[in-house]
Amino acid sequence: MSTIHLTNGDVAADSLRTALQQAGRDDPVQALRDDLAVGPLRGADDTPEVRAEFWQRVMDGAQRDGAPRNFLREFSEQAAALEQVAAADTQVVVWHGDSAADQLTLRRVCYHLRNSPQRLNEVRLSIRDLTDPGAAAHSRVDRATSVGMFAPAVLQARLADVAPISVLRISRLALEWQEVKQANGETRRWRDNTFTSGTFGDLDALILEHASDAWQPAARIAAQLMVTELGFLVSDSLVLWRFRELAAGGRVCLRGNASAWHALELRAALSTCSS
Repeated sequence: MSTIHLTNGDVAADSLRTALQQAGRDDPVQALRDDLAVGPLRGADDTPEVRAEFWQRVMDGAQRDGAPRNFLREFSEQAAALEQVAAADTQVVVWHGDSAADQLTLRRVCYHLRNSPQRLNEVRLSIRDLTDPGAAAHSRVDRATSVGMFAPAVLQARLADVAPISVLRISRLALEWQEVKQANGETRRWRDNTFTSGTFGDLDALILEHASDAWQPAARIAAQLMVTELGFLVSDSLVLWRFRELAAGGRVCLRGNASAWHALELRAALSTCSS
């Protein structure tokens, strides 16, 4: 029977495709492109607009292949792809690390395939599998990892560890997905095998803490935030969005292109944001 592999994000999918190719296998890999740790979730399985509208705000001005990104089309295509996986009879392998987004992806897949539990398998990755001693995850207190952090050679070695998910666990994970959707927090933290809701204000408070009266590279602040333990992995696009939101509210000042990192600077808001 054929097998399809699911990952959270394109980076993870590309690494896994390389691993499969190096192992002499041609199994398809489907990337689920959504950081489920942030943004609204209620209704996400009913209509793609819920997530598309959120990411349209976050990624304002983003382009793909030289044209503005159409998030509604992208999320509609992903919803259709997930439906196709659920309706097929192939074996499904969910690859996941120990992070909020990866764990939520696992639960979402379990929810969609809860009526076909015999098809569901997984590969669990953790900080113990991260062989690069210089990886930023090693400096995190929570040791959070995502599949995209692992080299193809590591993933290839773990192909032999594909294991079925028990029916009881699938039911529990599917229920947890429904509970998280209902809670509908702005952010979702993953700690001690439990999800709790948070707000973007938690991230904003850290940005303001790092902002000073002097101009400094925005990328420096972002780098500090991306290794801070918040219960979820913070992406650069999310940080850039919060910079813009804080600037719009007059809480920080930005200098440079607020849609890109190059030469963008940030400082605390004083009486004016002029140089």
